[in-house]
Amino acid sequence: MGRNTRKRRSSMAGKAIAASAALALGGGGLIWANFYASAHESNNNGWSQNQTKAAAAQVATISCPDVGQKLTNVPQNARQGVATELANLDKQITEAYARLASTRQAQANDSGFVQNAIVGPLKEKRAATIDRIRIDIQRVGGQFNTSLSQLAACTTQAAAPQTNAGGGQQQNGGQQQNGGQQNNGGQQQNGGQQNNGGQQNNGGQQNGGQQNGGQQQGNGGQGGNGPVAADFVDITKVQGSAQLGVGANGLPANGNSGSRGSFTTKCGTNANKNHNTDNVIVAPGVANGAHHLHDYVGNQSNDAFASDQELAAAQTTCQNQGDKSSYFWPVLRLQNGTQDFDQNKDGGGKEGNVGKILQASQAQIKFVGNKKGNVVAMPTALRIITGDAKAFVNGNANANVNWSCTGFENKVQLHDKYPICPQGSQVVRTTNFQSCWDGQNIDSANHRTHVAFAAADGSCANGFKAIPQLQVRLVYNVPAPKLQNGTVVNPYAVDTFPENLHKPITDHNDFINFFSQNTMNKMVNCINTGKKCQ
Repeated sequence: MGRNTRKRRSSMAGKAIAASAALALGGGGLIWANFYASAHESNNNGWSQNQTKAAAAQVATISCPDVGQKLTNVPQNARQGVATELANLDKQITEAYARLASTRQAQANDSGFVQNAIVGPLKEKRAATIDRIRIDIQRVGGQFNTSLSQLAACTTQAAAPQTNAGGGQQQNGGQQQNGGQQNNGGQQQNGGQQNNGGQQNNGGQQNGGQQNGGQQQGNGGQGGNGPVAADFVDITKVQGSAQLGVGANGLPANGNSGSRGSFTTKCGTNANKNHNTDNVIVAPGVANGAHHLHDYVGNQSNDAFASDQELAAAQTTCQNQGDKSSYFWPVLRLQNGTQDFDQNKDGGGKEGNVGKILQASQAQIKFVGNKKGNVVAMPTALRIITGDAKAFVNGNANANVNWSCTGFENKVQLHDKYPICPQGSQVVRTTNFQSCWDGQNIDSANHRTHVAFAAADGSCANGFKAIPQLQVRLVYNVPAPKLQNGTVVNPYAVDTFPENLHKPITDHNDFINFFSQNTMNKMVNCINTGKKCQ
């Protein structure tokens, strides 16, 4: 059984999570109410299919600008206080969702109810919290951009009933802009990317009533929050050499020139089921800060409350005991009706992440060189996040996703589709991390600007230094989903924040460096001298 270790409890841990509430860290994101769950709460022994469809028409969203992504220059001494206030913004969004989901009758009777009773008060709370962020920053001599105060306001959207006869995602048909959606915090509203209103994945429509152990296996996937048939593609039908979709930021940094060596570390596939729903990088001290389940290999002490000292002293699953680094990524699940250990827990079934957790058959972790020249050692405790768990909401600026199948990896890399692999072929998730470092910082206020991707020729911009590039390749035995009449049966998907609808573009990966200095020096030497080491 997966564990979710807690050493200390944050005051933010007790969050009022309603069913399928969407919560985006950083004080922003898209809240949506999925009323499919209410179909089993009727006094008439459950709603009919028509009643479920009627409920789908009531699905509402609230879009709040992402404050955290705008805070790129927070003084070190202010970061803990700012992190606490960002968690407060998250809590406020959660409470607003809970009120949205519990006041459907009032909304039906009063067209101004959502604005007056939910969105208006939410703006006031957010404004006060953003002002506390200002105080935290200015108290230690930092500069606060006063335009951030404008991020307090959230907007509403109403989703129309779904049609989706062809199994595709309804593009803008179900989304009313209600005065236009704010495009702050990097959220893109471009056509099919940000159609969260229309892509409520059929709002819980059963589409013929196909259910499996309480899981909807129709257009809406997990009770309406994805994935849908349009998220999958038969890889054998992808023509020629292709990289489909958008968001492929991370190219391999190595090649036939420069530093051509490699260093492989073998850390297992999480056979001991070390799981939790924290993220110590983006939400330190906040329980369930990720709102989805992570696999952990390598360091065995990673949770929301782990200090660098605790991580450095931890046990590791890596064969090379000089590698106590932490490698973690969202779990992959098979939505076949199976209830796993977290079915009724935060970050799991409570937040739309349901189904059988799949253990990778292979987890290959390799560090490679740079096409331009030598690499330098990574600093201890360097943190790198690659990809964006909220890419479906935030847009693709930070997306970094590669999906394929064994036997097809040199031909096809998919970025916004899950592959359906032929018999005998396995699903592959590949991630190439940022490999340029600013030479000074082990982290940054938005957890991104201290590292960068190398250019196609291997060069690092802005005076950044080339470091070993981490490449993670995960292989899974996944029963192939079936596409039937525009629906997907027994799909698989990565865990996500609920509002991101289990889209493949949201895949991401995290790393914290805790190699010993001797082992790191060995890695650099192997890479720079063209050797293959482990």
